[in-house]
Amino acid sequence: MSSYPNYSIVIPAYNESARIERAMQAIVACIREQGWNAELVVVDDGSTDDTAARVTRFSADHAEVRLLCNQNNRGKGFSVRNGLLHAQGNIVMFTDADLSAPIHEAQRLLAAIQNGADIAIGSRWLERSRQTDRQPLYRQFFGRCFNLLTRFIMGLPYADTQCGFKAFTRAAAQTVLQLQTIERWGFDPEILFIARKHGLRVVEVPVTWGHDERSRISYLRDGLQMLGEIVLIRWNTLLGRYNRTPAPIARL
Repeated sequence: MSSYPNYSIVIPAYNESARIERAMQAIVACIREQGWNAELVVVDDGSTDDTAARVTRFSADHAEVRLLCNQNNRGKGFSVRNGLLHAQGNIVMFTDADLSAPIHEAQRLLAAIQNGADIAIGSRWLERSRQTDRQPLYRQFFGRCFNLLTRFIMGLPYADTQCGFKAFTRAAAQTVLQLQTIERWGFDPEILFIARKHGLRVVEVPVTWGHDERSRISYLRDGLQMLGEIVLIRWNTLLGRYNRTPAPIARL
């Protein structure tokens, strides 16, 4: 019997002292209620608060939890990549620390993987009735504009590229994430673009989702950066940087 977990759940965390314990409690409770053979990996992205210390204390009493620490602040994209490439599960996924998509919705992503998807991505827009707390109108407007622009420039057919709730087979994660170059907010379109380039099956799954007012993203500042990153993705494509198929990373 394999000693590796079936599932790995990764949380990228930067200065998440106020909500990381609640997130870990909810995820561990779900793992135990569902009887999953799973691990929870928290990636601390050079936090200046006591996020890492809180995770360390929590993991002492919860064997499912382990901590990875970036040497300094690198961005959400780097943290997701670091966590998923070091995850041990046969299926790996990431979720945001605010759990805007409740963790029990992971079952919907896992079901899509088990039904043949290589990657399953949560969507806030396929079934809008599943949104429990909607974003302010200005956030909805900017988010939808960015998504439409992304779909147009990159040829991505998905209603929601940015939802922080995605799952991968181990093989798909190893292929896509080793080719990922973008380390901050714009990494989602890049990994989806790489997946399609390598012929991986991506399935979009409607999930329950509630807006968290503490979201740190700035649609002006970060939106402009993400537009620049879309240009970088197209440049990387011209240079052939996404063409190779990386060798799998051995599990520890």
